[in-house]
Amino acid sequence: MRFMSLVKGAENQGTPPQALMEAMGELIEKSMKAGVLIDTGGLAPSAMSTRVRLSGGRYTVVDGPFAETKELVGGYAIMELNSREEAIEAAKEFLDLHTAHWPEWVGECEVRQIFSPND
Repeated sequence: MRFMSLVKGAENQGTPPQALMEAMGELIEKSMKAGVLIDTGGLAPSAMSTRVRLSGGRYTVVDGPFAETKELVGGYAIMELNSREEAIEAAKEFLDLHTAHWPEWVGECEVRQIFSPND
């Protein structure tokens, strides 16, 4: 089963500590070697982003930053796991790194199964 984990948090929490980045690098390397992690990445801040909206057949294009946004997706991971429970445990393991290396960080991981055309 394939899952996507979306990391969400307030955009104004500052730069992640170097220790957190190193710990995430180790977890990413371990998970990729185990064949669990398919892909991962951090996302640019909203100031470098654009929203394209469709309403009533018309497009609206808005460049960031987006003042009304309280939380943004800051990164993602695509994982191949055996169950939803394993995906939840993987998200907890990732969030534990934040507890250890950036305890004041507030955020969440949203875990969603990815469906293929055969599902």
